[in-house]
Amino acid sequence: MSAPRWSVEGRDWPNRAASRFVTAGGLRWHVQTFAPEAPVVQDPPATILLLHGTGAATHSWRTLAPLLGREYHVVAVDLPGHGFTTGRPVGGLSIAGMAGAVATLLGTLQVAPQVIIGHSAGAAIAARLAIDGTASPAAIIGLSAALLPFPGLAATLFPTMARALFVNPVAPHLFARIARTPGETGRFLYRSTGSRIDDAGVACYAALLGTSAQCAGAIGMMAAWDLVGLRRDLARLKTPVLLMHGDADRAIPLSNAREAAAAVGDGRLETLHGLGHLAHEERPEEVAAIIRPFMEARI
Repeated sequence: MSAPRWSVEGRDWPNRAASRFVTAGGLRWHVQTFAPEAPVVQDPPATILLLHGTGAATHSWRTLAPLLGREYHVVAVDLPGHGFTTGRPVGGLSIAGMAGAVATLLGTLQVAPQVIIGHSAGAAIAARLAIDGTASPAAIIGLSAALLPFPGLAATLFPTMARALFVNPVAPHLFARIARTPGETGRFLYRSTGSRIDDAGVACYAALLGTSAQCAGAIGMMAAWDLVGLRRDLARLKTPVLLMHGDADRAIPLSNAREAAAAVGDGRLETLHGLGHLAHEERPEEVAAIIRPFMEARI
């Protein structure tokens, strides 16, 4: 199975100078860090952890991370099965397994994030960390957060299809071959997310999804995802939560975000007009402008 190579797919990786590799919990993690160069009011600055969504990697934060890094200490990681992180967590690619692996990494890095920002499935991992007490953020921000089962029949069909693909060893190779078709990744991203992102972002997705290991990681993550269990536990989440959701999101309906915001103890929803599932990649400056006051009121 082909995997993304740092010397090839990562040769022109966004913010490459911010990258390093860290061994923790039996995995070799790709980690990017950003921090203010000039003195800031907070000493030291608050720490933000960024967790990307299914099928993505640190490139998803290519503009937002440096923007936030002007004022805060920002840590972004490639989740297990994704990007340039290698190895498999003890608990597999389930929400609990991923959250446990991230908690181990944070311990190795000696980082205790005051804020966790998660995109899509990354928001579910952030919620799991806080619910289980393996992280104690003062705030969680979910961008197009995948916190609830898909509505209607999709709640049953989607996980079942993902599990069927997961046990088929040919599936990752077929998806990778499709991703290598010129122009197909950009078309797929728009069809599935409703977002039009820049060429640099599309190129990163194409490079990753053109490898069977990235496709297998995404399929494995979806096959192991227990959003029904997370939905049951959301009432235990007492951390203040801001959900930011585009009204043009084709992956997760806005109604899902409304329900999720109401399900947590202290949740609010900010609608992003005209933006899709990758809103933070479409208009990172707009997203950062909403994030800052929410964080500052809580850290």
